[in-house]
Amino acid sequence: MTIAILGGYGDVGAAVTGYLQSLEVGPLRIGGRNAHKQPLSNSSDISCQVVDYRDVNSLDQFVSGCKVLINCAGPSHLIGDRVAKAAAQAGAAYIDVAGDEALYEQLDSSYYQSRGLIAVLSAGLQPGLSSLLPRWLAEQEFSQVESLISYFGLRDRFTDVAADDYLQGANEQHSKPLAAWRNGRRVNGMLKRRSDVELPFFPESTTVLPYLNSEGERLAQDLSLSDGDWYNAVSGSYILSAFNTAHGFSRDEARAALCRASELDLAGRDPYVLMLLQLTGKYNEQERTRTAALRGTGNADLTAAVAAVTTMAVLRDEIPPGCHYCAQVLPPALAMERMSKIGALSFLTTLETSIEDMVCLEEGAI
Repeated sequence: MTIAILGGYGDVGAAVTGYLQSLEVGPLRIGGRNAHKQPLSNSSDISCQVVDYRDVNSLDQFVSGCKVLINCAGPSHLIGDRVAKAAAQAGAAYIDVAGDEALYEQLDSSYYQSRGLIAVLSAGLQPGLSSLLPRWLAEQEFSQVESLISYFGLRDRFTDVAADDYLQGANEQHSKPLAAWRNGRRVNGMLKRRSDVELPFFPESTTVLPYLNSEGERLAQDLSLSDGDWYNAVSGSYILSAFNTAHGFSRDEARAALCRASELDLAGRDPYVLMLLQLTGKYNEQERTRTAALRGTGNADLTAAVAAVTTMAVLRDEIPPGCHYCAQVLPPALAMERMSKIGALSFLTTLETSIEDMVCLEEGAI
């Protein structure tokens, strides 16, 4: 039951390897283009192989005989569907830590169903956990959800690949800045950027940047939301400046600027991922408001954790054949429980209050 990890020498791939080892899943086949980065391991259950996703023969050799292929390589928009096709050709399940709408539109779910194959996309942090967490809260606390407010905060270094994928996403039509979900549909230009915003659990004030992407729209439709507001909460001054000016640079210059800015903001500080969300609705006809807060140690760790628990779900036949988005097919409670068990979460808590009331309490205490 060999599991192949493409891009296994990078931060996410290495973290996936660690989580799967802790789950005693394997054997593992680690692959990437840079042979000098092959990890040293005394485990007989880990093998390393040079592979280039741009070479069909190389990909075919890498995935041959594998049960699952986990794609941690990038940039995602350059890979396209070639790795997914190699997995399908070998009869292996395919898990992609990125691969949102652009890849989903290239894959034929009916083909996967007819052959008993599985492809799970967006099995990472954002997209992925950013949609899985509100589904988890909605499932355990509500009989009907009406509105959502979500803040996503990240202080971590941008890798070159992550920066490229971010810029690609900003250039595509799948994300709408300043848009919100109102009365069951997207409304453009509804929200405004705000500075010096104090949020519970965040260690410093943030600038909140409204956005609504396709993952958010899928979530709103699946939960039958009337209203929804999504924000990226940015605390670093250097990365905020890089975001503001990236459109004026070439792709290479913008990518370098994002990487440099993230390093400056991280200097002397611990990396973190913070997700803060509020749902309002009903439980047994009673009005209800719940807030959930999740913290992790960084982008790579949480992305890898989602990929690892998705792999477990595939191996345990918990995912049906077809092409799926991770957050729509993983059982939320089971996925969050497994992420906690493998130590991926610094904390996860729910509170019977609103974000606004918590801010007022903190200000009153000061």
